Amino acid sequence: MRPTRATVLLTAGLVTFLGVPSAAAAEAPPTLYVNNSSSSCSDGGSGSQAVPFCSISAAAKVVAPGQTVRIKTGKLYDEAVTIDRSGAPGKPVSFVADGPEGRMAGLGAQPLTISGASHVVVRGLALTGGIRVNRSADVQLDHISAHVRSRTEALVVGEASTDVRVSRGLFYGIRIEGGSQRTVLARNEIVGTVREPLAMADAPATVITNNTVHHGCGTAVYLSGSSSDSAVYNNVINASPHSGSCDPARGRTALAVSQSAAAGTRADYNLIAGPFQTVYTWGGAAHQDQAAFHAATGQGGHDIVHPRTEDAYTKAVDSADATAPGVLLTDLSGYPVVDDLRVPNTGKDGGYLDRGARESQNSLESVRLELDQPWAPAGTAVKATATAVSAWSGPLTYRFDFGDGSAPVVTGERTATHVYSSPCECTATVTVYNEAKLQIAAGAKAKVTAPGPLTAGFTSRPFLPTAEDPRAYVAPLTVEVDPRSTIAPWPVQQVEVDFGDGAQERVSALEPVRHAYAQPGDYKVTATLKDAKGATSTVSRTVQVAYAASGYVPVHPFRVLDTRLSNSPVQAGTAAQVAVPVVYYSSGPHHTGGATAAVLNVTVTGATQDTHLNVWPSGQQRPATSNVNVRAGGTSSNTVTVPVGSDGKILAQLNSGQGHVVVDFVGYYQPNTGKRFYPVTPTRLADTRTTGGALGAGQTRTVKVAGVRSIPPDAQAVALNLTGTGATTETHVIAYAEPDKRPTTSNLNPEPGKDKSNQVIVPVGPDGTITLYNNAGSTDLVLDVVGYYHEWGGGALFTAVVPKRLADTRTTGKLAPGATTTVAGLPADAVGAALNVTATETTSAGFLTVHGYGTARTDASSLNTRPGETVPNHVTTPVGGGKVSIWNSWGGSNHVITDVFGYFTHG
Repeated sequence: MRPTRATVLLTAGLVTFLGVPSAAAAEAPPTLYVNNSSSSCSDGGSGSQAVPFCSISAAAKVVAPGQTVRIKTGKLYDEAVTIDRSGAPGKPVSFVADGPEGRMAGLGAQPLTISGASHVVVRGLALTGGIRVNRSADVQLDHISAHVRSRTEALVVGEASTDVRVSRGLFYGIRIEGGSQRTVLARNEIVGTVREPLAMADAPATVITNNTVHHGCGTAVYLSGSSSDSAVYNNVINASPHSGSCDPARGRTALAVSQSAAAGTRADYNLIAGPFQTVYTWGGAAHQDQAAFHAATGQGGHDIVHPRTEDAYTKAVDSADATAPGVLLTDLSGYPVVDDLRVPNTGKDGGYLDRGARESQNSLESVRLELDQPWAPAGTAVKATATAVSAWSGPLTYRFDFGDGSAPVVTGERTATHVYSSPCECTATVTVYNEAKLQIAAGAKAKVTAPGPLTAGFTSRPFLPTAEDPRAYVAPLTVEVDPRSTIAPWPVQQVEVDFGDGAQERVSALEPVRHAYAQPGDYKVTATLKDAKGATSTVSRTVQVAYAASGYVPVHPFRVLDTRLSNSPVQAGTAAQVAVPVVYYSSGPHHTGGATAAVLNVTVTGATQDTHLNVWPSGQQRPATSNVNVRAGGTSSNTVTVPVGSDGKILAQLNSGQGHVVVDFVGYYQPNTGKRFYPVTPTRLADTRTTGGALGAGQTRTVKVAGVRSIPPDAQAVALNLTGTGATTETHVIAYAEPDKRPTTSNLNPEPGKDKSNQVIVPVGPDGTITLYNNAGSTDLVLDVVGYYHEWGGGALFTAVVPKRLADTRTTGKLAPGATTTVAGLPADAVGAALNVTATETTSAGFLTVHGYGTARTDASSLNTRPGETVPNHVTTPVGGGKVSIWNSWGGSNHVITDVFGYFTHG
């Protein structure tokens, strides 16, 4: 609404309240500084900015008329301060907070006293010791927060003080007394605690205008004694809903003026809200409503009495008297008087001043900035549109900054157009202001490109599980194709990727896409892009897909497959699926694709004929390798390290006949987690034939494996070759970490008359030990260590490969007793390998020892050969120069078959 006569009168009221500014003195005294956080502060200095006072009291002792004491905010000034030096007309002594806007300087629990002083300004202080103004004149207290911990008022003006002005502050109780005259209280929030919030006793000509009073019990605003000729206008007096019932002796009254104070005192345009027992007491007479009060006294003709505090604030808006004495143009928070266009102007003479300490503002609730061309080449006109939501419709100012160093555009329109002159990744912002200078801002990204044709490009990388989230589902052989290296002047609206294995994916933005390949290899990947202008571009590149180097994660062994339970033996020619539960919780196995390879103990039993079992990743062709060889009617087991398929499964198939398959899960390899491998020269750790004797049925034996031989005391898992010999009956042996947590799995199946071996990886248990358990009969056990795992240091990581045959002496000739064959085909930088070594067509019992090429052989065995049988064993061995050596003992001659499932390198 247009300005009214009240607007002019508001300005006049402000001049009356604050005084007329005087001309600057010819020689203005310097400013004094107080900063107790400064290392150079001194109370004995001059109070300069370089050497400030440490205390406010030091400045108060020397401040001269016209000087301003700037008090640094931050650290508390825990001191009692007395101001007893005066300024002069137009040259007050001023004490103000020095810090960010709205920040107060804290004085702690000590009082501030202004005594016998005149022409004093205090602004921006917070204290809990209260303020006392005695025998002083022309004092302004502005933007003060004060309360006391005792049962007294936070501000007391007394001892005949005159012309004290208190504005825009928060006070827990105010008392004006002792003959003080012409005190003005404007735009304050006053809270009552134990005593009356606002009490005037013998305080003539007090002006109480536009305050908000929160009241408990007793009288909210009380004028008594000789407090005549006072004015009570535009206040909001709230009865606190949390005060409960009041002492009947005190009651609850909104406004009380004693008979001695009533002469010349005026009251109007006040808003009284909440459950008061007595609304008015005037000259000793009580009045319960506004109409009765006005009829009896002629006062309060425009007062509003409302029964509730919750919604009373709406009645305060644009309804006050802008001509009342003491009116200020800014409210408690420093906001200006504005016309709330949602309500009619019901104030005096059509004015729009609000009642109470706060002015209703056209609050800005939200703003959104949109660019019609957020991605475009330089030289394109970009239109920015701001959508702001405010409390009511009113004039707004928009400041558009396009983020490229150009001058901002300030306009009353919600749109602005800009042409970027050069490429940039800019952030355009809009700041919206209203009449009260309230503001809100929003931004939008602007991608400004170089003009030119669309040119497709992409990068690729293995997408792996992270160390921060190792349980996240990430299938092995996942590759991320990222087209963001494309040169695209206009927005890309379609990206189509052909992964080269028959799979394709289409997305509608320039963002990475991921694909899990079924097997390693080199693939031609093609990306075709289309932009908003219809242009297309294609790029192709060969991407190498391989298993990632991984650390080992041991688990408490558990069974994942036993076909005996469902009486569904594995048939020749049919692959059985085995789901790999990589992470094991107490509630049971949970599947994930984070692993590249699984470590299993695989047992074949009840075979209908001599046969062998292949184990390989799901989704790949069955390899020409083998893992477990078994005689008809027999039982054979072997450790298997095998890559995991992209669907989280592996496959197992018999070469001929049928048989039951038992699979135990003992650990897995995964990128960015797990433990590193340290290969060692195969070394014997234990042999019950020479120490301790055979293990009987149901017996256990604890074996020290860490801190002995070449294994450090802090090793976390060990790789061992476990051999059973001299068994008196068919049995099974379990190797495990915790003596009291024996798993229901098995590692070795000894038989009478046969030396049988199997490689195991066992976590290290208490005091660097592992435990061995024999199920039936008795058997001797031999332990040879081939390596250990540790989380830190310079150990090696495992890289899985598609199972592959490296060597087969059946095409080159048998390995004679005492002879060594060299197997090549491993990476030159490999320090270890996971192999499956098979001995067949053996003429006499013996053993094979596998060791790194070029290293000395020890007496440890890797595989025990038996005449007439085909015997496999998983072998983890050191590698030298990309080769391993296999030595045949002085038994019979053998054919030796070597398959590789992965290798170790230093990552």
